[in-house]
Amino acid sequence: MGAIRTRIEAALAHTLPAADRAPTRLHSAIRYAVLEGGKRVRPLLAFAAGEVVIAPPARLDAVSCALEFIHAYSLVHDDMPCMDNDVLRRGKPTVHVEFDEATALLVGDSLQTLAFEVLSQVGLCENAAVQLDMLSTLAIASGTHGMAGGQAIDLAATGVTLTFPELEFMHIHKTGALIRAAVKLGALSGERQDHAVMHALDQYAKHIGLAFQVVDDCLDAESTTATLGKTAGKDAVQGKSTYVSVLGLPRAKALAEELRQSAHEVLLPLGTRAARLGALADFVVRRQF
Repeated sequence: MGAIRTRIEAALAHTLPAADRAPTRLHSAIRYAVLEGGKRVRPLLAFAAGEVVIAPPARLDAVSCALEFIHAYSLVHDDMPCMDNDVLRRGKPTVHVEFDEATALLVGDSLQTLAFEVLSQVGLCENAAVQLDMLSTLAIASGTHGMAGGQAIDLAATGVTLTFPELEFMHIHKTGALIRAAVKLGALSGERQDHAVMHALDQYAKHIGLAFQVVDDCLDAESTTATLGKTAGKDAVQGKSTYVSVLGLPRAKALAEELRQSAHEVLLPLGTRAARLGALADFVVRRQF
């Protein structure tokens, strides 16, 4: 996976507009937002799902870039004063702090459109219907029925104590939707699979998407800002419900482990070709930052 991550970094750097190309300030800010940081979990999941379906690496490069551009744009906008108003991301000043708010807004806008430009390029897929499915998958995961909708629920819930089902509903959209899209896009990149395989991959992604947020909440409660690379304890200060505030830290950790085990169970019918997906489930739950 280290080799895949290196490949992803190279693809991102190549696909992003050059910093010396006009408008230079915007392009510099875009590269600042995407490069030099991040776990690249979503691209890694796409590559791992691609192993199940024998997907061409070049196609997975494009999918990975599209996913990471959407993810990075969401972080840039999430950190802005009108949202969570954070000053640190990936161990460095957030984009609106390093540049300015207007530039940060344009960075997010540009990255969102660049994601769909990458996925719509001619020749990405032999089958146009599959490529349209890929575009639709990313669009739905990014919009009001996915990430943006989840963020809206999160903002509305500030200062409100959510029930466990309400919290889960929010994070299925805010965090889980793009993770599920990553796995599906990887699966669409290779040989066509039957419904059972696609369903198993989607269930795996659903478990991992929730587990990722549960672990994030646990780390936010236990870790330092220096360790996380972002402001620790922010949700508690802002009065936001988290898995830790709703369940307590021990139960939240137990839930993350249950989701990890469930992810492994749904992968069993796929055999050894899903080994990397299993390893990523372990990484998501047992990571320390």
